[in-house]
Amino acid sequence: MNKNPKNPALNLVIGVALGCISVITNSDIANQIALAKSIKPQNCDVFAYVIDKNPQGLNVRSGASINHKILGQIPINETVKMIATAGDWVQITDASDGFPGTGWVFGPKLGISTRGYGTNGVDLYASASQKSRKIGKIPSNVSVKLLGCRGDWARVEYQGVKGWLKKEDRCAAALTTCS
Repeated sequence: MNKNPKNPALNLVIGVALGCISVITNSDIANQIALAKSIKPQNCDVFAYVIDKNPQGLNVRSGASINHKILGQIPINETVKMIATAGDWVQITDASDGFPGTGWVFGPKLGISTRGYGTNGVDLYASASQKSRKIGKIPSNVSVKLLGCRGDWARVEYQGVKGWLKKEDRCAAALTTCS
C-alpha cells in the first residue's frame, strides 16, 4: 500500500490556494504602501463648521483614517480650524466646542458658506491663486461642499463645479452670517 499517494488534482488545488493567499497578502501590503505614499498632508489655514448630523458629534481621530483611535467628538455647527488635509481627511484644531485638542476628521463632514453680501456672488478660481482663471460665480450666502484646502484657500464644489475660494469670500459660521 502506498502511504504517500500522488494526487495531481489535490496538489494543483493546494498550489492555487497558496498562490491566491500570497497574491492577496502582497496586494494588501502594496495597497497600504501606495496609500501611505499618496497621502502627503497639505498645510492649510481654513475655518469650517461641522455639518455631521450624528447626535454624538463628529468623531475626531488620532490619524487620517477610520482605523485610528477616536479621541473625542465635536457637535454639529461648531467651528474648527483646518490645519492640514490628506485625501478626504482634515487635521483640525481650535474647535469652538467639544474637542479641545488637535486631531483628524473626515472632510466631507465639514462645511463652509459664501460671503459676497451686497454683490452678485463670489468668484470660483481654477487653482489656489487669484492669478488663476475664474471658472464661475457662486451666489452670496450659500453653503458649498468642502473638498479640501491649501494655504488659506478652500477647495469647494457648487452645483457640480469644483474650484477654489479665497479667504475673503468664505464664511465658517454655521448659524450666523459673516458680514
